[in-house]
Amino acid sequence: MSGMSSAIGIGIACSGSGLTSSFSRHASFSLINPTRRRKPHGIVVASSDVVSPSPSLWDDWKPLKSSSTPSLSDILWPSAGAFAAMALLGKMDQLLAPKGLSMTIAPLGAVSAVLFTTPSAPAARKYNMFMAQIGCAAIGVLAFTIFGPGWLARSAGLSACIAYMIFTRTIHPPAASLPLLFIDGVKLHHLNFWYALFPGAAGCIVLSLIQEVVVYLKQNVKF
Repeated sequence: MSGMSSAIGIGIACSGSGLTSSFSRHASFSLINPTRRRKPHGIVVASSDVVSPSPSLWDDWKPLKSSSTPSLSDILWPSAGAFAAMALLGKMDQLLAPKGLSMTIAPLGAVSAVLFTTPSAPAARKYNMFMAQIGCAAIGVLAFTIFGPGWLARSAGLSACIAYMIFTRTIHPPAASLPLLFIDGVKLHHLNFWYALFPGAAGCIVLSLIQEVVVYLKQNVKF
């Protein structure tokens, strides 16, 4: 028993001396390196979480800043395309006049601006254009049939067109004017639901062909 007690005493003494030496080494290291301190943990903020200042109310009223001015060819070819489009539609009007029909309507002027100036915009996609032209024209006829002429038909037709384009994902702003044109255009009432195809969608076929020429000239004939 005395041998075991002495062994345990020796073990405790060794452990105590080891702890003492470890503590003394840590204390001496702290004295030698007084500048080494534990740094407090900071909060890292992701750059995407930083809120940029919102644009002012007047920013939408200012012109966009462009790095370069458009070339002469970028101005000439879309303008020439619009001239050719209206000239061709006007010639077709002369042929259709005996039947009381006309191809030249105001919405096609807006379509020309979209197709010739921003051919890569979503509104210039052929699917969006024809889906919107046909659908919105049919909605105009339906609104006139239900409500008759007046403000209620115009309001219902326009709101239904916007809902239709959003739901079908075929945003094409010029098509929103087709219901108003039909409701207020007495000369178009005899077309009934044929108005969905003529003159809006039919005119867009002509404009699409001219757009291909305009885009080709813009890309290959520059000056």
